[in-house]
Amino acid sequence: VLQSSNSLKASYEDWLLSYGLSVSPFHMRWQTALFNRQFYNWGRWKPRFLYLWFSIGMVFGIVAMFGSVILLGKTLMQTLTQMLTEAPKAPNDRMLQVVVSILSSSLCLRAVNLMGCVPGVNLPVSQLTYFFSAILISGVIHEVGHGVAAIREQVRFNGFGIFIFIVYPGAFVDLFTTHLQLISPIQQLRIFCAGVWHNFVLGVASFMVLFLLPAILFPFYYTGVGALVTEVAEDSPANGPRGLFVGDLVTNIQDCPIYSVEDWNSCLGDISEKSQVGYCVSAATLQQLSFPARVYRRLDGTVECCSNNSLTDICFSYSNNLDSNLYACLPARKVIEASKVCRTNTDCQKDFVPSFCVTPSLENQTRLIRVKHPPHIDMLFVGHPMHLQYTVSLSSFVPRQNFLSIDLPVVIETFCKYLISLSGALAVINAVPCFALDGQWILNSFLEATLSSLIVEKQNRELVGFVILLAGSALLAANVALGFWMVTAR
Repeated sequence: VLQSSNSLKASYEDWLLSYGLSVSPFHMRWQTALFNRQFYNWGRWKPRFLYLWFSIGMVFGIVAMFGSVILLGKTLMQTLTQMLTEAPKAPNDRMLQVVVSILSSSLCLRAVNLMGCVPGVNLPVSQLTYFFSAILISGVIHEVGHGVAAIREQVRFNGFGIFIFIVYPGAFVDLFTTHLQLISPIQQLRIFCAGVWHNFVLGVASFMVLFLLPAILFPFYYTGVGALVTEVAEDSPANGPRGLFVGDLVTNIQDCPIYSVEDWNSCLGDISEKSQVGYCVSAATLQQLSFPARVYRRLDGTVECCSNNSLTDICFSYSNNLDSNLYACLPARKVIEASKVCRTNTDCQKDFVPSFCVTPSLENQTRLIRVKHPPHIDMLFVGHPMHLQYTVSLSSFVPRQNFLSIDLPVVIETFCKYLISLSGALAVINAVPCFALDGQWILNSFLEATLSSLIVEKQNRELVGFVILLAGSALLAANVALGFWMVTAR
């Protein structure tokens, strides 16, 4: 039985080896020489252009190595300050949030801390295809850079492969190590910086596509006319017979015009930050619509005056010349329809008709929001503005023909954003002078190219490199730990 088991194991290992497969706990990889000819064709295409291309990449990689240290240092200081002071986030902390986001994305890519982004936990299931596709493409482009640069510098190319670590895909190239050690430090730098450089170029290209998307899709989609509803979550407060539907074009929120998704987000942000707006109602209409109701205070100090649990009536507050704290329970739609938005009674004085600015008396952070999506009747939303933002998906692109998909521009936009984020993350993290990252080899080659005349002994240069790598690794580890704390504890 033991002999049969050993024979079966040997056959299985031979089968894996024949197909270039390697399987171990949490890790599987596939390596092949099928693409070697294509890599050699790329590496020998226009040698002068490739020399200039990878020389620019070398300069970029060196600058990125120093820049990544400065960026991580600044991020670490800001995070520590925020932890110690427990101060609320200021508007200028957006850079910190971007860096933390990049770090979290990079953790997934480099398997430094897989808890930083867990599919289905803090990454929406609907975004998994974008996420894993962007990771794989970013990794492939990164390794293609290394491979083509190596062939350009006459280093033997053994093969290309793809791996999966737990659930995260990636790519790698197999180069002949002896050749790498024999070429000059400058040549090594061109090879080691090529991955970071290609990730940067991929990010820039994705950004350009995203920026030029309205022009690219202009023959099929037009923009600047509103925000097109592409999805409404089942549990969304906007879901209902008088809510929003897929294909509706939102043109206004309150008195804020909507021309794109950015306007939608900006208007909702302003509404959540500012106090509730009121609506101009004539004294005659107010007297006609209001009915007596018991007034009582909620736990948060706000006033409620509609005691019949109606889904159509809302308590409004207003003031006149005699009393500044008057309340009336009014049918919301009749009050709001064709009413002018106001802040004070002065905003409502027109044509000598006595009018009042009535404001919904709602709980803190709750807003009454009027959403226009002609030709349908206005949607009236009562709740936190962010609930509306998170449960309604929109697009700035409106199809010129009915057969065109309303989802295609959203797919392109989302995928470009993932490529920008994840490819940028690979560029930033790999440039850090840290053990096991490209930054380690970039640093070693950089020290060999610049310090060989100042520090003659190779052992001393290696010692300097080791100290810098140790500091860089500690800096990255500290950012990873605090970045994970920012993602989970906040």
